[in-house]
Amino acid sequence: MSHAVQDADTDTSVWGWIKSIVSWLLLLVLVAILALTIVIPRLTGSTPYTVLTGSMVPTYPPGTLIVVKPQDPTALTAGDAITFQKESGKPEVVTHRITMVRKNSQGETTFVTQGDANPSPDTNPVVPEQVRGKVWYSVPYMGYVNSLITGKQRALMITVVVGGLFLYAGWMFVGAFRERSRDKSAPADDFKPADA
Repeated sequence: MSHAVQDADTDTSVWGWIKSIVSWLLLLVLVAILALTIVIPRLTGSTPYTVLTGSMVPTYPPGTLIVVKPQDPTALTAGDAITFQKESGKPEVVTHRITMVRKNSQGETTFVTQGDANPSPDTNPVVPEQVRGKVWYSVPYMGYVNSLITGKQRALMITVVVGGLFLYAGWMFVGAFRERSRDKSAPADDFKPADA
């Protein structure tokens, strides 16, 4: 009889471990996504952008979130993927790869750019003032989420998600503590005197 009870406890314990591992993995994935898409860009002064067109396929397909870090234009070289204003002073930006860095006789630098999927270079060279930064890293599909969330919603989301994660971690901690307490008290019942 006691043996059957122990087997049931073992099954529950194994299932509990599986649930715990899956829960912690899910928690880590959520924290990683939150960090990569919101926290790290904010802390480093980088800017997240959503890729809207297929000009950088297969490197950055539409829907990809790219995080662009400010970069000294003099440090940029051929092969770097950069985000730049389509026209100086206007908000619309493009992300293409530098194919050539040129300097004129006055020492002014311009960049020849081209989308990875485009057959020919962009018609207008890019001047340093247009460059917003160099692509630091990308997260597939997260650009769609980024497009849906405004600045105020993003700040609220950080607060809600971080608060929720702390509550969830606390709940998991309390659950593990209760499980240990129950496990410690269970063997004591097995060793009661026979006349009790």
